[in-house]
Amino acid sequence: MAGSGTHTVRVGRRTLDLHRPDKVLFPASGSGKEYTKRDLVTYYRAVAPFMLPHLRGRPLMLERYPDGIDGPRFMQKNTPDHYPDWIERVEVRKEGGTVLHPVCGDTATLVYLADQACLTLHRWLSKTGDVERPDRLVIDLDPATEGDFAAVREAARAVRELLDTLKLPSAPMTTGSRGLHVVVPLDGHQDFDEVRAFAKDVAETLAEAHPDRLTTAARKKDRGDRLYLDVQRNAYAQTVVVPFTVRPKPGAPVAVPISWSQLDDPDLDARRWTIADAVEQARTKPWEGLLDRGRSLGPAGRRLAALRSRSADGTRGQTRGG
Repeated sequence: MAGSGTHTVRVGRRTLDLHRPDKVLFPASGSGKEYTKRDLVTYYRAVAPFMLPHLRGRPLMLERYPDGIDGPRFMQKNTPDHYPDWIERVEVRKEGGTVLHPVCGDTATLVYLADQACLTLHRWLSKTGDVERPDRLVIDLDPATEGDFAAVREAARAVRELLDTLKLPSAPMTTGSRGLHVVVPLDGHQDFDEVRAFAKDVAETLAEAHPDRLTTAARKKDRGDRLYLDVQRNAYAQTVVVPFTVRPKPGAPVAVPISWSQLDDPDLDARRWTIADAVEQARTKPWEGLLDRGRSLGPAGRRLAALRSRSADGTRGQTRGG
């Protein structure tokens, strides 16, 4: 039977059994070549040194495809009882109870999850030490039309320009799907409500400045052909895709951190890298130093409030002048 059998691998101090390693998870298509579970494991082992800093200490949600991307999808938050006891867990509150999320702190856990046909890992924006206070802010640039990367590129530059004005460091990441994420490192002093309110103000400021190109409308029918500035993930218990995670698309595209200068690459799009070449991009360390530059949103919030006030005063002046 295709994909049957077990293969034993040594990962650090752990010995793991890979089940049906030749099972095809990504069938060959016009958009890419065929990839098996063995290929997925090989990729995650290779990218682990670059990926684990984005994973350690964070509750995870797992996106699993036991029969490959053409089969059913399972979104898994709670850690099953049969998972090895050496896999880290964290219990966090939810409405009406708690959830025991898995946490990935080492390569062996990453390989184990790949063997569970977990293609995509989604992380919290906060860590287990203080799950109520995020140390990341994410703005998701979602184009109205898949493949319209010119609109994504233009929006990313506008986001960066505003964040630079607010004196906040930022970095872009291809999502492996449709658009880009712009990530801002925080110092963890604000709670989710404060971070989400700030992100919402940033998005609204940009949408007001570019009403023909950008929108904060949550409903698709209200967006028209404008790019959606999505800040909804900046909330408690919400998740975003992990840097270097694989996406369930033909050809096994990967969510990859990039430098701002790479935004000018004419060949860049949301699925530019796959498991065949994402490790090469990882070795360039495009976000080097960024994670050590977490900022408080207090000063940035005051700058943004002043900017919005000046903009409102200008609009009122134009109205009176008219």
